[in-house]
Amino acid sequence: METAARQPLLKVEHLKQYFKVNKSFTVKAVDDISFEIFPGETYGLVGESGSGKSTTGRSVIRLYDPTGGTITFNGENITGKMTAAQTKMLRTKMQMIFQDPMASLNPREKVIDIIAQGLDVHHLYQDAAERRDKVYRMLERVGLSHEHANRYPHQFSGGQRQRIGIARALVMNPDLVIADEAISALDVSIQAQVVNLMKDIQKETGCAYLFIAHDLSMVKYISDRIGVLHLGHLVETGSKDEIFENPVHPYTKSLLSAIPHTNPRVEKQRKAVGYDYAKSGIHYENGTRRLVGGTHYVLATEEEFAAWTARKGAREA
Repeated sequence: METAARQPLLKVEHLKQYFKVNKSFTVKAVDDISFEIFPGETYGLVGESGSGKSTTGRSVIRLYDPTGGTITFNGENITGKMTAAQTKMLRTKMQMIFQDPMASLNPREKVIDIIAQGLDVHHLYQDAAERRDKVYRMLERVGLSHEHANRYPHQFSGGQRQRIGIARALVMNPDLVIADEAISALDVSIQAQVVNLMKDIQKETGCAYLFIAHDLSMVKYISDRIGVLHLGHLVETGSKDEIFENPVHPYTKSLLSAIPHTNPRVEKQRKAVGYDYAKSGIHYENGTRRLVGGTHYVLATEEEFAAWTARKGAREA
């Protein structure tokens, strides 16, 4: 996807999110990361559990107040104290789909009221008929029917509940949707249905996604560009082809080597590459963002970058 001539929808610069545990210990959940998301594209954020993916998403949508850095959305700086107009823009034009659909849906409310919650808060309809019609249209868009509107969350399967969560986000007509592990709690067959639904809706509406996941194969399928996060640091970023065909950082290589292959013969010969940060001799705080080529960047010191790219060059030669 060509991004050079366009302005980013979301620009995150040097984002830090720290949590103070006690006087002597602070968790640096996200530590100085920068990335951009352009209109209509999907940016995949991947990494193991505890790497800071969900914290990044929650900081971007301002469920957390960032410790440092700048977040610019739709040309507005939303990092610090926001005006009423900025708050309304953020709460309508940026939405989130959560990991556990059952936990994120109010069990005491009917589906029609769950989906219409944002419409109610921001008064985005003229009368009850318009409110109902907006909910019905959104239910149809996510593959559910009008009859589902008056049911409760516990009456649905996991996949259906996640469709309700998607409908709740999309009824606001957002420019950016943050999907925080939106498919990880679902069966594999249902995951494919939900991801295909998200892709179809993106084609219809032109919305952008920040797709947070640990499943690299699914991230490759849905994403245009990918960022690899580890211990709060963005260690590698680029287009999905750049990341999958030319991984540079050892952590990225270890993640890619763990993906099972569909061909049994190839899978039998697959060797997982281990990565232990504590024993690697790598210190993320000493690295800087270095251009590999195109839109491909890696976090490395000058010596690490030279060594990693030299090894690849030697293999190709």
